[in-house]
Amino acid sequence: MITLMSSYSFYPQLLSFSPQLPLYATHTSPHLCFSGFFGGDNRAFLLPISIQHSRNVFIIRKSSRQSVNLTEIGHLFSVFQVLGIDDRVANDIIGRNPGLEVVPVELIRSRIRGLQSVGVNEVVLSKLISKHPDVLTAEEVGFLIEFIHDGLGNKIESIQIERLLLGVEPRFIAGFDKKVDLLLQHGIPQEKIAYILNNVNLSKAFCLKSCEEIQRMLTFLSRFDAVSIIAKRPAILNYDLDTQLVPRIGFLQRLSGGDTDAVGEVLNRLPAIVTYSVEHLQGHVEFFRSYVGLTDLEIFKIVLVFPNVMSTSKQRKLQPRIDLLKECGLDSGEIYRFLIKAPLFLGLSFEKNLSHKLAMLVKIGYGHRTKDLAMAMGAVTRTSSENLQEVIDLFLSYGFSSEDIVAMSKKHFQILQYNPKSLEKKMDYLLVEMDREIGELMSFPAFLGYNLDNRIKHRYELKKKVVGNDMSLNKLLSVSSKSFSKTKKQLVQVSCDLDEKGAGEIE
Repeated sequence: MITLMSSYSFYPQLLSFSPQLPLYATHTSPHLCFSGFFGGDNRAFLLPISIQHSRNVFIIRKSSRQSVNLTEIGHLFSVFQVLGIDDRVANDIIGRNPGLEVVPVELIRSRIRGLQSVGVNEVVLSKLISKHPDVLTAEEVGFLIEFIHDGLGNKIESIQIERLLLGVEPRFIAGFDKKVDLLLQHGIPQEKIAYILNNVNLSKAFCLKSCEEIQRMLTFLSRFDAVSIIAKRPAILNYDLDTQLVPRIGFLQRLSGGDTDAVGEVLNRLPAIVTYSVEHLQGHVEFFRSYVGLTDLEIFKIVLVFPNVMSTSKQRKLQPRIDLLKECGLDSGEIYRFLIKAPLFLGLSFEKNLSHKLAMLVKIGYGHRTKDLAMAMGAVTRTSSENLQEVIDLFLSYGFSSEDIVAMSKKHFQILQYNPKSLEKKMDYLLVEMDREIGELMSFPAFLGYNLDNRIKHRYELKKKVVGNDMSLNKLLSVSSKSFSKTKKQLVQVSCDLDEKGAGEIE
C-alpha cells in the first residue's frame, strides 16, 4: 500500500487503472465509489460514477495523519482554464470547496462531462462552478444527472437544467426524483412528465418545496382534476399552496356557492386563472355586482362559460361593452342572458372586430341602440367580419333583400354566423332536391341550422314517400329526434303497404 497523505491511504491499483468513464453519474452498480473524510470534518463524501467495463470498487480510507493531495493541483487548474476560469477564480473555487483537492481529477472531468451530457454548455459551466463549487462534488448533482439522463431520457431542455443548477445550491436538489415521482403517483402520464418539467420553475416547483408540501398541493388539486390542470398549465406547480392557491381557488368556490365540480371546470378551462390575486378577482366581481347588478351566482356562471372575463380589463373593455348593451335597452337580467350566450362580446377588440360588424348590421337595416341590434351582435361574436360579409352577400345572391335578411335573422339570429358554403348547400338542396321555394326560409330560417345529411336529407327522404313534397319544413325538422323516432316505424310500414299495393295493381 502506498501512503499518500496522513489521513488517507490509497491502493496502488488506482494509479494504474484507467477506467472508461461515462458521461453521466449513477448510483447503481456496477460503480466506482470514493469516500473519505476532509480535514477535521467527519462528513463522508460520496461521488458515485458509473463504470461501463469494470466492477472494481476503489475506496479512499482514512488511516494516517500525513497530508498530501490526491490530485495534482496543476491538472485541476488546467481543467478550469479550459472552461475559461482563471487562476484567481480557481483558487477561490477550491477555497470554497476544499474537497476538490482530494478528489481525483478524472472524477472532476467526468462530472463536467456528465453536466455537458445533459446540455450544460461551457459558458454556463464556468458560471455554475464559480457560483456553486459544490456542483463538481455533490452527490445530489450526480443523482440528478443520472435521473435526467436515464429516468427522463435526456428530454429536459438544457435551459431548464441551467436555471435549476444556477438557481439553487446542490443540497436543495436532494430528492428531486422522488418529488417528480409524486406526479406519477397522482396520475400524471409518464409521457407528460418531460413537458411539465420543461414548463415550470424547477427550483420553485420542486427543489424549494418538501415532498410533504408537494403532496399536499397535489392532494388539494385532485378534487379539481389535478391531472388535467397540471398537464394544461404546469406552472401551477410554482405557486405556494397556502398563500396563493388555497385563497384564490377558495374565492371561486365561495362565488360558485360551493360547487366544487363547477370550480374544477373553470380551472380546467383556464388554469391560468390562479395567477390572479384575490384582490384582482374581487375587483372584477365587484364590477359585475355594482355596475351590472348581477348576483354572485350569475357572475360565476359567466366565469364558467368565459373564464377569460377575469383577465379582461374593466376600464378598457368591460365597462364600454356593458355601456353599449345598456344603450341598446338591456336591463340586468337581459345583460346576464346575453353574456351567457355571447360571452366573447366582452373580450373582442372594438376597433378591429366589433365596430366592423356593427357597421355591417346597421347597413343592412338594424336600428341603432336597439335590442335587436344587441342580439345580432351577440350572434356574430362567434364569427369573423369576413364570414359575416360572405353570409350577407350569399343571401343577396339568392334574391333576398337586406330587409329580408334582417327579418330572417331576427327570427333566427344564428344564420348570421353560419358557414357560407354550408348555407349554400342547404339552400340548393331546398331548391333542387326538395323542389321548394327559397322564400320559405322567410317563415322558417331555422332550416339553415340543421345538419344537411343527418337531419334534413334523412327525414325528408323517409317522409316524402308518405306525405310527398307537401310538408311543413318546421314540422319536418323541429320535432325532437325522440319524437320523430316514434313515428319512423309507422312511416316505414305505410311506405311498405303502399309498395305492396302498387305491386298488386301492376299485376
